[in-house]
Amino acid sequence: MKKFTNRSIHRDFAYFYVGLLIAFSFSGIILNHRQDWYPMDYTYESLEVSIPVPETISNLDEEYLKKAVLDWDKQVEFDSYRLRGNDLRIYFKNNVVADIDASNGKGILEYKKRTPFLGHTMYLHKTTNKFWIWYSDIFGAAMILIAVTGILIPSGKNGFKKRGWKLALAGLIFPLVFLFLLS
Repeated sequence: MKKFTNRSIHRDFAYFYVGLLIAFSFSGIILNHRQDWYPMDYTYESLEVSIPVPETISNLDEEYLKKAVLDWDKQVEFDSYRLRGNDLRIYFKNNVVADIDASNGKGILEYKKRTPFLGHTMYLHKTTNKFWIWYSDIFGAAMILIAVTGILIPSGKNGFKKRGWKLALAGLIFPLVFLFLLS
C-alpha cells in the first residue's frame, strides 16, 4: 500500500493541475497587458466613419443609431450601444465595434477577430459557466494545498522553520504593500 506523504501529495496535485496552472498563468499575464494587446479581440480591419450629431445627446438612442449607421456597411447588424459622456460605443453582431466621439460624430468602425488558441484561453479567466467556476474554486484550493505541502517538503537549514518563513513573509509583504499603499 502506498504511503501518502507531503512530497507525494504535493507532486501528484502539481502533476494533475500543471496544464491549468500554465494556462491560467499565461492568460493572466495577457490580461495584465490587455491595454497593449488583447488576443480575444484584435482589429484586422478598420474604417473611419461618422454619424450625424443630434441636437441633444439624449437623442442618441437605439432607434436613432440604427438609422445613423445604415450607410456604413450592409454586412454589419446593430446589436447594442453604450454611451459614457461623449464616448459612444456601438456593438454589432459578428464582433464589429464602432467607437464614436458623440460631440462631433466621428469615429472608427473596427472588425475584430479572436487570436486562435490565445484568445480562447482568455475564457478561462472570464467565463461565468457554473461548472467552470466550481472547477476553478477547486483549483484554487489545490493551489493552496500545493503551496502548503511545498513549503513543508524541505527540512534542515533550508527548511521552512529555518529559512523558508523569511522568504514566505517577504513574498507576502509585497502584494500587501501594493494592495494597501499603491492601489
